[in-house]
Amino acid sequence: MELEKVNYVWYASYGSNLNRDRFLCYIKGGKPEGSEKVEVGCEDPTLPIEEATYIMHYPLYFAMESDRWQQQGVGFIGLKQDNKHRTYSRMYLITVEQFMDVIKQENNGVALDIDLHEIMDQGYKTIKDSWYGTILYLGDEGGYPVLTFTADWDLDVPFNQPSKEYLGMIINGLKSTLGLKNKEIIDYISSKPGVAGYYRKSDIEQLIK
Repeated sequence: MELEKVNYVWYASYGSNLNRDRFLCYIKGGKPEGSEKVEVGCEDPTLPIEEATYIMHYPLYFAMESDRWQQQGVGFIGLKQDNKHRTYSRMYLITVEQFMDVIKQENNGVALDIDLHEIMDQGYKTIKDSWYGTILYLGDEGGYPVLTFTADWDLDVPFNQPSKEYLGMIINGLKSTLGLKNKEIIDYISSKPGVAGYYRKSDIEQLIK
């Protein structure tokens, strides 16, 4: 693929951005429900031109303590691809510039120097030693590269439970955006590191309700 001809990329979300309303705060600006932070939005507030469900073959886990989400854990994916893992994702077709702006907001307003050629050649690259400073290239869909971001530490950090607000945002995305049934959501979420051992299946069922 010649990147010079690519004006758009798929941003594949796996955490709170599974919820479309939450993600659009990164595009248009605004304060997501349950979050402590108002997002500035992209310079170009145009809505995604397409959306689709996408399965990532990378492990999902929860760690760290986020200022946005009540000082509790947030979602990351591991760096090693393995087909035994099925992480649900919602991908949004946005401009390259919007993708850069989304990454900037995920990194507390710090603009990162990103060479998409290099990332696509290598598979992933750490641009900044930060929570979401490692960009992954997941392949192509419909002629556009699929990209996401995570941390560079993989799964060798202590797991931490997400807040009910954060988990509720993911659950809402799985239900309303991806169309999963309640049992599918419960089975999926309850098994993830950072959720397992902290939330019972009945707790997740209450969050769905």
